[in-house]
Formats: sequence, C-alpha cells, structure tokens
Amino acid sequence: MYRERLVATEVHSENAHRLKRLLLEYHDFRQLKSTHPLLDDSRRLADWQAERLKTTHRDLYQHPGYHTGLEFLLSDLYAPAGMTRRDDNIDRVFPKMVKWLPDHLLATFAGLVELNLITQSLDLELAEWFDQQGLSTQAISPEAWCQGYRASLQLPIRERQLALVSETGQELDRYVRNRTLGWLLSMTRGPAEMAELGDLHSFLHRGYSAFRKMDKVDVLIHRLISREQQVMTNILEGHPEPFALPGDL
Repeated sequence: MYRERLVATEVHSENAHRLKRLLLEYHDFRQLKSTHPLLDDSRRLADWQAERLKTTHRDLYQHPGYHTGLEFLLSDLYAPAGMTRRDDNIDRVFPKMVKWLPDHLLATFAGLVELNLITQSLDLELAEWFDQQGLSTQAISPEAWCQGYRASLQLPIRERQLALVSETGQELDRYVRNRTLGWLLSMTRGPAEMAELGDLHSFLHRGYSAFRKMDKVDVLIHRLISREQQVMTNILEGHPEPFALPGDL
C-alpha cells in the first residue's frame, strides 16, 4: 500500500539504507504471503513453534521477571498475527522515521524488520515442505517439524535469526532504560490515535513496558540463545529428543 512512499524516500546513512531495503523486502513478502495458498499452514507452524519455545523455556516463561518480555517477543515479534496495520503504518511513517529518529535507532528497527522477515520466510518455506511431503499442519509432530528443519538447509539464516534476537534484545533493553522514552510514549498516545497510528503506538508501548519489567535482560538473552543453539545442534544431529536440554543451560 505504501511501497511508493518507501521507494521515493531519500536516505543518506548506511542504517537508513538498510532499513529502507529491508522494509521493501518485507513489504513485498507480506504481499506474497497474504495470497499464498499455504498461509494458514504457515500460521499453524508459527503457532506450533511459539508453543514449543514456551515449553523449552518454561522456567523463563513462568518467571515473573521475564514472563511479560517473553510473551511480547513471541506474540509481537515472533508470530505477529494480525499485525498488518502495524506493518503498513511503519511503511507509512518511514519518511518521518529517517528524518527524526537517531541513526542508531534506525539500526534497531532494521534488525526487528529483518527478524520478522526471516522468521516468517522460514515458516512459509516449512509450510511448503509439509505440503510437498503430503503432511498436514493440523497435527504437527516434533519428528516431522525437525525433518523439515533439516531438509531446508537454511542453517546460516537460522543462525542469523538467533543473532538478531540477541542483538535487538540487547539494544531494546538499553533504550527502555531511558525514562524519557516512557514519557514520550505516554504523551504521544492521543496524537498517534488521531493519526490512525494507534496500533503502532500500542506495539511500541507494549515493548517498552515489557522490557522495563524485566531484570537482567542480558542473562535472559544469553540463556535463550545458548539453549536454542543446543536445540539446533540436536535437530541437525538427529537427536531423539531434540528439545530436551541439560538443566544447566
């Protein structure tokens, strides 16, 4: 809807160029995905993976200091169902973003866009593999999911996915420690709704609130990444229980 606006916006820094490129890629992918015959299958696979992550990291997910943050990561960043208006509005305000936002914040936004793009692309590719194998996504087994994971041969991209979770998580934590951001979000709620940007504002406020409530985000990120790296190794090596991890991870 706003592709022309993205294309026409002049950018000057490396981070702004990267964000523009990723927003264009993500825009085109969203258009492709919206009419894809396996859209529902892709969503079911994303939901399955989100529940798997909650199970693998149950201790962190149930921890009062981490629950809200992990819920935000899984619902808003990993499996952002119903976020079409939010993503359209990011495209819509891109000219103002590159004009007014600090360059380092553009880099963080670029990381979030790339993370969404990679995650959803991998889910759609996995849905295509399930379809080719004649497997239903109505009842997804860990064995079938892991088999599709291995068949995709997308290890570098999956490693990039984990790196982005780590990078953007640490960057978001630094931003929310700035009390000025919370004040700005409170003051701009009304204007955002008047400008029909309420869903985008809500997304930013949820993220701010979630990360403000978390303690020792660096510890959380380290545990998440080390565990998921072990899960990746288990899957690739054909471990009979790939999601069962040692207690010290």
